[in-house]
Amino acid sequence: MKFQNWIQNHINQITLLSAVLIVLGYAGKFAGSLLTYNIVLAVASIIAAVPIMIHAYQALRAKVISIELLVSIAVIGAFIIGEYNESAIVTFLFLFGSYLEARTLSKTRESIKSLTEMAPTTATLVHDDGTTEEVDVDDVEEDDIVLVKTGASIPVDGVIVDGHGYTDESAVTGESREITKQVDDNVFSGTMLSDGYLKVRATKVGDDTTFAKIIELVEDAQDTKSHAEKFIDRFAQYYTPAVLIIALLVFIFSRDFKLAITVLVLGCPGALVIGAPVSNVAGIGNGAKRGILIKGGDAMDTFSKVDTFVFDKTGTLTKGNTSVAKVNNYDLPLEQAFALTAKIESLSDHPLGRAVVSYADQNDYHYQELTITDNQTIKGQGLVATIDGHAVLAGNHKLLAANNVHLSASQQEDLAELKTTGSSIVLVAVDGKLELMLGIADIIRPEVAAELQHLREKGAKHLVMLTGDNQATADYVAQQVGIDEVHAELMPEQKVEFVKQFQQDGRTVAFVGDGINDSPSLATANIGIAMGSGTDVAIETSDVVLMQSSFHALVHAYGLAKKTVLNTKENIVIAIGVVAFLLLGLVAGFIYMASGMFVHEISILVVIFNAMRLINYGHEKADSAAELSAVK
Repeated sequence: MKFQNWIQNHINQITLLSAVLIVLGYAGKFAGSLLTYNIVLAVASIIAAVPIMIHAYQALRAKVISIELLVSIAVIGAFIIGEYNESAIVTFLFLFGSYLEARTLSKTRESIKSLTEMAPTTATLVHDDGTTEEVDVDDVEEDDIVLVKTGASIPVDGVIVDGHGYTDESAVTGESREITKQVDDNVFSGTMLSDGYLKVRATKVGDDTTFAKIIELVEDAQDTKSHAEKFIDRFAQYYTPAVLIIALLVFIFSRDFKLAITVLVLGCPGALVIGAPVSNVAGIGNGAKRGILIKGGDAMDTFSKVDTFVFDKTGTLTKGNTSVAKVNNYDLPLEQAFALTAKIESLSDHPLGRAVVSYADQNDYHYQELTITDNQTIKGQGLVATIDGHAVLAGNHKLLAANNVHLSASQQEDLAELKTTGSSIVLVAVDGKLELMLGIADIIRPEVAAELQHLREKGAKHLVMLTGDNQATADYVAQQVGIDEVHAELMPEQKVEFVKQFQQDGRTVAFVGDGINDSPSLATANIGIAMGSGTDVAIETSDVVLMQSSFHALVHAYGLAKKTVLNTKENIVIAIGVVAFLLLGLVAGFIYMASGMFVHEISILVVIFNAMRLINYGHEKADSAAELSAVK
């Protein structure tokens, strides 16, 4: 065991020594010493063959006939017939190919390495008496208070109890812009505080944090095999013994031992075995760098076949926050009319009232200094108040009618148009005249329409909305963003039934939701896609998690899945093509053992470098968009 460990730890040095000895051997032949040539190359063969034979033996113990076994038999055969140069070159190329393969694969896993390096190891704990202590992050418990200073990594998931600042959440969401944080805001472990200071009450610690789950998820995903990989594993179980039998038959019928040994070497399916896993790892790594978590090769493979996307509305197609979406202003100046409206609505805790006040704050409409001298809430109608001497009404059409406020023909047209959007409507009258008509709704994400079109361009055939909201609102949103089919006023179990029906119709369905109330549909669909900032349900229930809640990320993920599966197929074709070429070349007489092994190792590198193109998938478009933005 110690010897095997020593060999494994010094495999690179053994490869280098083998190369040096081969050079020295050929130098001896050039100098006219064939004895030196044969002895040195025999030693090079033995040194390089040892780690290969150890791997072959370990595989045999596990009842697996491996590629290393083929090479080991080929080396022994070359020794028997005295072809030390062939055995030396074959073993060196095999080790050197393994070295390059390992180095290249490690590059595709850099996204995981960069994530784990961001994981905080210590935390500044704040004691009850106000003193602080630096402790190991594993010693922090829930409800502990930790202090985070500028430039430090936030060690826990938690809620800010004091301070404010700007955080870089790219480790969690993939988005590099800084986010303003203040008291009562949530923060995530692994994100950086780029400016300010925070005191955070821990709500999740250790392996329960969002960041820890992301790392675990991506690591597990890269080890989860796709359908292609599983097929290749099964294929290799039969392929390797088949090559041994073919080589034996070649020897029996041709009595050419060297030819039989060459068949063993050239039949090694190295590129075939490595081609699919490296594509899978590179594709998942690409997504992880952008805050797109794809749960393994199976999910990638199924996602690439999706033809029907089913969307929840609230929080998915829309922002999930009720806001003032439409303002119709009449005679009074807008700032004065809205200030009076915000003042009267400040008396209410209704969501519509909060939306109006929030809009006034965002637009700096100064209403706080206004004085209310009388006010009344009329159930089912709205609010009545006297503000700075003005009689103000804010509510529905019934309230205005009860107070003899009538709408002009043009105002009635505005009202009818606003109703078609499915918005909640607030009518505001000042001194007996309608001055404001507000449409309040869940705002549609501005990028959705364009990104859904991009989704179609990448292969989506059918776009569906399933929502619990009213039909009018659902129809309006669908019309604005380009949805093909709408079903409204649904309970969660009814959404599941629609998903099942689509599947029975032969469609491959992806359900896109916020990962909270849509978990049954996410789990039922062929692919569940959660658009959310790392909620537990999103990570655990979905096959794909978009940490940015971005439709651009959805389009990128869909394109990435298709590109990854295509890349895998390309690698399989390359690998099988090379083996066929080598065997035909062997029969035709222009391929020999050493040259064949060289081509074999080159094919391994070709499929690896082909897969590595996935690492940069999407960079070109991002760079072009950045350049266009700079020009504008």
